[in-house]
Amino acid sequence: MNTNNLSVEPSLIKVFYDGQCPLCRREIRHYQRMRGADEIHWIDVTDDDAEIHTYGLSLDRALARFHVLDTRGNWQTGAYGFATLWNQLPAMRWLASVLRVLHLLPLADYFYAVFARLRLGRRCDQQVCDRQQGHSGSTAKSMKLAPAKEGKR
Repeated sequence: MNTNNLSVEPSLIKVFYDGQCPLCRREIRHYQRMRGADEIHWIDVTDDDAEIHTYGLSLDRALARFHVLDTRGNWQTGAYGFATLWNQLPAMRWLASVLRVLHLLPLADYFYAVFARLRLGRRCDQQVCDRQQGHSGSTAKSMKLAPAKEGKR
C-alpha cells in the first residue's frame, strides 16, 4: 500500500508507527497481514516526515506514542490507539471489546506510557534518533484533529 498518497478515503483509520523500531515494525507487519488491514492507511513516521505534518503531528510526538487517527478525525494514542486499530481487524476485535467492556483501557494506557518512555529512551540511547527526551507523553484518550499547525493535544 502506498503510504505517500494523501488523498486517502476519509473513512479509513490512519496508523502512525515508528518504522525504525524493530519491535514496532514487527508488530505492524503482523497486523498488516491480517484481514481488514487493507482498510487501514499505514504511515511510517520515519519514512516521510512531511506527511505527518499534514495531519498536524510532529515527529517527536509521533515517536513518543503510538498514534491512530480515527474515522471521525480524533487522535487515539497509546492503548486507545491500539484498541482503535484492533477494532478494525476482525481477528483482534475481541481484544478491543474486552478492554472497553471491562474498562481496562486506562490501566492498559498507563502501562503503555511506561513502556513507550522506556522504548523511546532506549531508542535514543542507541543513537537511532537525535530527539530530546522531553516528550509530552500525554495520555489523552482522544484529541481532535488540528490543522497542520502544532496545537494542544
